[in-house]
Amino acid sequence: MTAGSPPNGGGRYRIATIPGDGIGVDVTAEAVAVLDAVLAGIEWTEFDWSCAKYLRTGTMMPADAPERLAGFDAILLGAVGFPGVPDHISLWGLLIPLRRAFGQYVNLRPVRLLPGTESALRDRTAADLDILIVRENSEGEYSAIGGMHHPGRPDEFVRQEAIFTRVGCERIIRYAFECAAERDGRVCSATKSNGLLHSMPYWDSIFERIAAEYPQVETRQMHVDALAAEIVLHPDRLDVIVGSNLFGDILSDLAAAVTGGLGLAPSGNINPERTGPSMFEAVHGSAPDIAGQGIANPVAQILAGAMLLEHLGEHSAAAAVDRAVCDVLREGRIRTPDLGGTATTSEFGSAIARRAAELVNNGSVLAQR
Repeated sequence: MTAGSPPNGGGRYRIATIPGDGIGVDVTAEAVAVLDAVLAGIEWTEFDWSCAKYLRTGTMMPADAPERLAGFDAILLGAVGFPGVPDHISLWGLLIPLRRAFGQYVNLRPVRLLPGTESALRDRTAADLDILIVRENSEGEYSAIGGMHHPGRPDEFVRQEAIFTRVGCERIIRYAFECAAERDGRVCSATKSNGLLHSMPYWDSIFERIAAEYPQVETRQMHVDALAAEIVLHPDRLDVIVGSNLFGDILSDLAAAVTGGLGLAPSGNINPERTGPSMFEAVHGSAPDIAGQGIANPVAQILAGAMLLEHLGEHSAAAAVDRAVCDVLREGRIRTPDLGGTATTSEFGSAIARRAAELVNNGSVLAQR
């Protein structure tokens, strides 16, 4: 679910790709091929912004990067990060500035058990593992406010400020309720109001106020540590989870791990008002240990492409991609090593692209989970 009115389907789109580093390059190429297989008329523009660029030039991307991307309909982002470049450099040098420049205050992370895959949890089925995590993406704990004081002295300390605005809390919580209204009608808020004296009680009060606007939606509030346990012990009790920047980040990785692994989990950085492009990416990182070997699993990035199509209003094309992924996984003949197979990244991606094209050509594009 991406709030706001999408454009009419069937149009031509300008989509930017930032393949990034490591396996991001390989899986982005496969996602592009799959999207081209289901939708004609996409004009792709690739940008080489990455850690490799940082090592060459001292910057992850040029200063005018937001201006150069502003005219695109969407952005497909590969994983960013590589040895030799500290994580805070790669994150704050590219991903976070783009999220904030384009008002992408929703980080949408669907996690589900896909056909032909196994959960890390014993005896759990796809019916038990279908969770949508709605993460606040622009403020909260990921704030640039703070710094180091008295460096090198015995009384050296650092200060990191978390920012929770009324606007920021209200819009992400309301978005989660809108998502729940379209799903099973349940929202669970991640909090820690027993330990964080100011921010989480404030978050809780806004959650309670927004909940009153949605009497048809069942609500829960759980401390984030208890909620982490709930994901492992009773995932079937969860539908939509809404959390702050930090809590949503951690919980979504945990949920992806128990539903088959990070190689299967997509995400979207959404601008619901559509005042700027939204950006779609896999949850996983750049995996430098397997980069260049052609064995990376492209499913997460391909499903991120499906989310991109859905956001653009291309519902049939998005459904074809989703079902193609499910069909190829269900068949089980072509898989990358992380899923117990021997296929290369390209072979796996090509199988999904062929199946997606068949579904479009046959008119059989209903999502099948």
